[in-house]
Amino acid sequence: MTEEFIADALEKLALVGVMIGFALVVAMYSTWAERKVAAFLQDRIGPNRAGIFGLLQPLADGLKLFSKEEITPKDSNKFLFILGPSLAMIVACMTGAVIPWSTAFEIGDRVVVPQIADVNIGFLYILGVLSLGVYGIMIGAWASNNKYSLMGGLRAASQIISYELPMGIVLITILMMTGSLKLSDIVHYQQEHAWFILLQPLGFIIFLVCSFAETNRTPFDLPEAENELIGGYHSEYSSMKMGFFLFAEYINMFISSVVISTLYFGGYDIPFVDDATLVNSIGVNGTAILNFLSLFGKACFFIFFYMWVRWTIPRFRYDQLMDLGWKKLLPLALINMLITGLVILLLNK
Repeated sequence: MTEEFIADALEKLALVGVMIGFALVVAMYSTWAERKVAAFLQDRIGPNRAGIFGLLQPLADGLKLFSKEEITPKDSNKFLFILGPSLAMIVACMTGAVIPWSTAFEIGDRVVVPQIADVNIGFLYILGVLSLGVYGIMIGAWASNNKYSLMGGLRAASQIISYELPMGIVLITILMMTGSLKLSDIVHYQQEHAWFILLQPLGFIIFLVCSFAETNRTPFDLPEAENELIGGYHSEYSSMKMGFFLFAEYINMFISSVVISTLYFGGYDIPFVDDATLVNSIGVNGTAILNFLSLFGKACFFIFFYMWVRWTIPRFRYDQLMDLGWKKLLPLALINMLITGLVILLLNK
């Protein structure tokens, strides 16, 4: 192995560590933010005892989960019972590997691009990894040997399959316009032309709704409907196994917000600002930091939007959820793809 290969490998390992650590911290404080947003919308104060403004509340919650008794149901499959939440957590952390977080940094003589893998199947990778996430839920639900857990797992599987179809078709329209599956190319296309929220408004709405369903967030949280399934697929879980499922949901919400920002809001692009001008004024690293903050700010808005919707809109019935996916979003996604194809043909004539 050459020194260059070792240096590249260490760089990628460092990026993986930073990305996972950052996602965990964001997920941890998303729990605090969710409670604060809920309190604001309901005219309450929210967490305010653990630290200033309750900022230590996530640490207190984590300590509580760690200290809780580990309970494994007597008739459960013990190996799969542990594998379920572990798989959900691993898959959630894998999703952000193809996201371009910013422009390149200069560290000494090296140019470091804050993207773990700039593969040419970018959003196909994201769809594939999101599909794997349901296996953690299904395995945990089946291994619990509880009818409510199994029902929640079946709901999660059918829900994700139903909403992946319109989501995938909507992404085809982006492929048709950019000619690339790379997320970095999609960001560059938006920098040169316009954000896809302007070019594909219907596609954005469909993708946003499907993202709610893919992350099991209200009003699509049927797999864990407390009033029907007493907690759904994590009814039998406690301590950190329960914590893994909850953390995986918040990591998925964060990564989903970043993906929406990347695909439809220019990613790390700063609106009305030329990167070349920024580089001349504040340098390469300063520009990269501002680009990262731009992407993170957009993602924070969508995290807030997820929370706002949760405390505003009631949960769907299960038949309404399936009807929305198959009878409304899927036809709309197909119509959107046909219109996009026709417009591209007319413009190329």
